[in-house]
Amino acid sequence: MSSSRTAASPSSIRAAWAAVGRGTWPYPRWIAHRGGGRLAPENTLAAMRVGAAHGYRMFEFDAKLSGDGTLVLMHDDTLDRTTSGRARVSARALGDMMKLDAGAWFSPEFAGEGIPTLWRVGTWLIANGLAGNIEIKPCPGREAETGAAVAIEAACLWQSEAVPPLLSSFSPEALEAARRCVPELPRALLLDTMVDDWLDRCRALDCVAIDVEHQLLTADFIAAAHAAGLKVLCYTMNDPERGTRLCEWGIDGLITDRIDELGKC
Repeated sequence: MSSSRTAASPSSIRAAWAAVGRGTWPYPRWIAHRGGGRLAPENTLAAMRVGAAHGYRMFEFDAKLSGDGTLVLMHDDTLDRTTSGRARVSARALGDMMKLDAGAWFSPEFAGEGIPTLWRVGTWLIANGLAGNIEIKPCPGREAETGAAVAIEAACLWQSEAVPPLLSSFSPEALEAARRCVPELPRALLLDTMVDDWLDRCRALDCVAIDVEHQLLTADFIAAAHAAGLKVLCYTMNDPERGTRLCEWGIDGLITDRIDELGKC
């Protein structure tokens, strides 16, 4: 699953990235949640491989800082649920985290799977011509630090690529830090409740998209966001009938766990 790419100048890369902010949308409609949905341990390279094997070309995953400042893929603030460790992510150095098992909790088939760094995952995505949606998932108190780190590392990783990763977060502080560091990278504001000032929030952060819990979406909302120049994504959409309806309404991206059953519209 390799892809051939020609070299591009920094100016052409920046122009291509900026084009995403002007309305160009280079991403697939269907996006695999945490890499492999329900078929593999979340936020691992194994999950990405499973998602790719099911035909997915874009992957949503969570990035946060380890105790010594390395970006790793992890959803929770602690290691307890998805690894063999028992500690806060922000309290463990990368070397300690690399010794943990991040697959056995899911099934014996994935025993020994490690916690990947953002650098390793980004390198794999780029080498295979796949797209990424990096959710900035800061540990408490590290919002700006994490947003800046993700933006800088993503810019370094994708510097020779015409299609950048989409950065998203529930944290306005994290998105603002990402905007300050690398304004050309496209950003999406995540919402788990509908708020009246959603458009003002997106404009303040110079977002290109809004990513909303799918049950909150209506045809009118999607139309209003499109009229304002925003793309609309939703999470975590696992119902086929609902997916069909959202596609009819013109949704731009659906994040799903059901990668073996959805992804046809």
